[in-house]
Amino acid sequence: MSLSVFFSPIDPQDFTPDTGFFRSQIGASVRIHDKDFPDLEHEKPDLVLFGVLDDRMAVGNSGCAGAADIIRKHLYVLYQGEYKLRVADLGNIRAGERVADTYAAVKTVCGELIKSGIVPIIIGGGQDITYAQYLAYEKLEQKVEVSIVDSRFDIDQDQTENAPLNSQTYINHIILHEPDYLFNLNNLAYQTYFVSKESVAMYDKLYFHAMRLGLIAGKVDHIEPIIRAADMVSFDIGAIRFSDAPGNAYATANGLFGDEACQICRYAGMSDKLTSIGFYEYNPAFDNRAQTAMLITQMIWYFIDGFYNRKHDAPLVPKSAYIIYRTSVHNEAYELVFVKSKKSDRWWMQVPYSGSKSVNERYHLVPCRYEDYQTAVSGEMPDLWWKTHQKLI
Repeated sequence: MSLSVFFSPIDPQDFTPDTGFFRSQIGASVRIHDKDFPDLEHEKPDLVLFGVLDDRMAVGNSGCAGAADIIRKHLYVLYQGEYKLRVADLGNIRAGERVADTYAAVKTVCGELIKSGIVPIIIGGGQDITYAQYLAYEKLEQKVEVSIVDSRFDIDQDQTENAPLNSQTYINHIILHEPDYLFNLNNLAYQTYFVSKESVAMYDKLYFHAMRLGLIAGKVDHIEPIIRAADMVSFDIGAIRFSDAPGNAYATANGLFGDEACQICRYAGMSDKLTSIGFYEYNPAFDNRAQTAMLITQMIWYFIDGFYNRKHDAPLVPKSAYIIYRTSVHNEAYELVFVKSKKSDRWWMQVPYSGSKSVNERYHLVPCRYEDYQTAVSGEMPDLWWKTHQKLI
């Protein structure tokens, strides 16, 4: 099946400067779906962008369906870095007759792209599209780790079983989806006063990971291992403070700084594991002088830059490229094994499977920080190791 049936073409004149693009600008290198759909098989790009023209389930933020075309205007005039850019713009996924039709289109498109080794960058629509992004992994026969950057938990605590699917309840549907292929869920940069204690307790009970905004401030590098573990990232623009990104109905005084958002996106791009990313809830109607649009384009630029600077050092081949560290905790009841890449200085820890696994699946590798190793050396069990261990039981 050709993916072209899901897309409407775009007109390059809507975002091309009067003088055209300079050779080193992104717009000069992107294969754009105007008259002809990009040949994804023979001219296989590394990355593709597309918009989603559907905001029917974006609660209180109607207008975010128009995000992609605004962002293109500011993205394609940026200059690319020191790499050969292989990017295609597939156009926009039209809103289906029903919202479920839009979800099916996003699911099918992302699933085919990921299976082909192409990383999709989804732009626009409500964050409920995250659910469709997640569904793309259903037929890939793998466990999936999801990282969501959001100031809130988009979960209905009172109606877990029957919550309608929208931008404020889509996490319910990810957690309860059958078949269950969710390994872990991370909620990053949440603000405590926007999240009920019951929701936090539920995350703890399920051994999910949630990181408060206050733990990130000035220490955005603490997010890197979490992003490195993710298969997909969903970024709610409302997680960025109003002064840096006013283009969202729920933008508030506090939130991530623009440079922190860009750094998170670069971490996502550099992750060897990550295979899709979505930028949701940008609403041009609230955007003063396109300030938010310009920030999002820079976030996408950093994601692309990170992608072309991937280290390809996910352990453990060859073993000579890594340093192995061993330590014991809880009176030598547990031996913890850490792995450090000589190439990038990044760390992982080995968490053994508890059930019967094949000889090639004796442990699960979890991205971590040097501080986790220091915690283990001091005789304490790193929280990340314990939560992962509980998932593997």
